Amino acid sequence: MKKLLLVLPVVTMLSACIVHVGHDEEDGYSSDWKKRQKMNQEMINDLSMGTGISEVRDRFGSPDFSEAFQSGEDSYTVLFYRTQHRHSDGDTSRDETTPLIFKNGKLEGWGETLLDRVSER
Repeated sequence: MKKLLLVLPVVTMLSACIVHVGHDEEDGYSSDWKKRQKMNQEMINDLSMGTGISEVRDRFGSPDFSEAFQSGEDSYTVLFYRTQHRHSDGDTSRDETTPLIFKNGKLEGWGETLLDRVSER
């Protein structure tokens, strides 16, 4: 009976440790996208108009989404990078990104307002 009384608290403490370890893994995943968002927001704030698309891709890495289209003589490329959390579904959706708009390979600007304006041309 004495052994049971000694073992029971140890088992209880160990099971709490297992739950705690699992919780840390979740927080690690959560903090990864938070760090990525924050870093993308900071890098976007430091961008300069006219920056080349290759330089932006080198700095930011692969975009979450991309689009390209032609309007008259101009070609546009839009790179979307995650900058805001909206859905807790584990996936990045387009409404969680900021579009970077390139005209003929040079950064023209960023944001939905510019994208809407450019898309209407």
